[in-house]
Parts: sequence; C-alpha cells; structure tokens
Amino acid sequence: MITDPLFYLVAVPAVILLGLGKGGFAGLGMISVPLLTLRVPILQGATIILPLLVTQDVISVWTYRRSWSTWNLKVLIPGAIIGMSAGTLFASHVSNAAIEVAGGLIGLSFVLYRWLGRWLWPHLLRSADKPIRPHAALGVFWGALAGFMSLLVNVGSPPYQIHILPQRLDKLAFVGTTVLFFAFMNFMKIGPYFLLGQFSLRNFGTSLALLPLAVAANFLGIWLVRRTPTEPFYKITYLLMFGISIALIWQGWHGL
Repeated sequence: MITDPLFYLVAVPAVILLGLGKGGFAGLGMISVPLLTLRVPILQGATIILPLLVTQDVISVWTYRRSWSTWNLKVLIPGAIIGMSAGTLFASHVSNAAIEVAGGLIGLSFVLYRWLGRWLWPHLLRSADKPIRPHAALGVFWGALAGFMSLLVNVGSPPYQIHILPQRLDKLAFVGTTVLFFAFMNFMKIGPYFLLGQFSLRNFGTSLALLPLAVAANFLGIWLVRRTPTEPFYKITYLLMFGISIALIWQGWHGL
C-alpha cells in the first residue's frame, strides 16, 4: 500500500466526502478523485477509489433494486459503454499531464454548470410544468459523455442530470435509476483500468486500508443527512472543486 503520509492527508478527507455522498449528501463525493490527484496520477486516484465505490454500490443497488426507469437505462447504458471505451482510448494515448488538464476542465465545467445553470438552463434545476422525455439518441449521447467523464475523473453527473431531470420521474424511480446507472459504470471501469495497468497490489492495498473509513463515513452520512442542512456542504464542495480543478489544469499544463 501507499505509505506516503502526505497522500493520506488528502486521501482521508477524500474518502470521508465519498462516504458522506453515498450516505445521502449527493455531490460531495465528486471531489474525491480530483483531491487524490494532488498526490498521485489522476487514473491511479480513480482506481484507488473504485473498490470503495463498488462496495457502497452493492448496498445501494440492493436497496433500490425494484425502483428504476427501464427506458432510461436502455438508452443510457449503451451510451456509457461507448463513452467509457472512448475514455479508455483517450487515456491510453496521452500523458498524465493531458489527463490532468482534461480532468480539471471537466471538474471546472461541472462547477460552472451548477453555479450558472439556474440562469442559463432554469428548466434543468426546477420542476418543469410538463415532463419531457428526450429522444433516445440524445439519451445515448448524454450517457456516452457521462461514461467518458466518469472513467477519467469520477464526475459523470452533469450530462446525466441534463438528460434525466426534465423527465420529472417519480422520486424512487429517479433515485433507483441513478443508483443503478452509476453502479453499472463503476463495475464497467474494472476492465478499462486493468487494460490501462492501474490495478496493482499497491493500489488495492491502499483501497483496502481506506475501506473501513469509507464504510464508516457512509453510515455517518446516513446519520447526518437527517440532522444537518445540505446546502452548506454543497457550497463548500463546489468551492473546493473549483480550486482543485484550477490546480489540476495549472499542474497539467506545465507538465505538457
């Protein structure tokens, strides 16, 4: 396992945020991989996080196994496969510096989407008067973009939200579809990360060492979600993501 103490200075808060996100504070986990990239290459950070995600997904999928939108999964999953395949080719033919720049741009785009979305695309951030089902081809496109972004930096939410929110699904169907879609993508990452040479005893040992903390943070999130307003958490997360994304772009740009 990784023994660098500076790594754990960023890994511990990253894993805590990941667990809180899985426990109910949706969005907090998005900065886990970018935070790790301050000490390790971006794909290595994503690979270390992956076993933690898969473990937590097992619980979530079991909980929502009877509530999902079949049509959305049928259009999103093929798109995700295309996007993750493209992401694998992209990551295998460019340097770590280029991946850092791409990861920073993706993270920055996510923050700007959240900050500016209520003015630029208000229909995405508030309930529409009438549910809108997008064309299947658009579903494949947004699924592909979500797969590409999720493979590189574990941030696949923006394109997924653009596709799913205007449909105004039933609450349980929305949550169940989200859980199943991202659980599928996390499982699909195993193959690409093996092909990219990211799985190793060192990385897996590091994941194993962080797993108890991830599970504890997950239960902590479930406990806190009933007692703490989420808005302060979101504001802090977006500010952190903005700063980390800028740092990634700067670091990667100088490494090109």
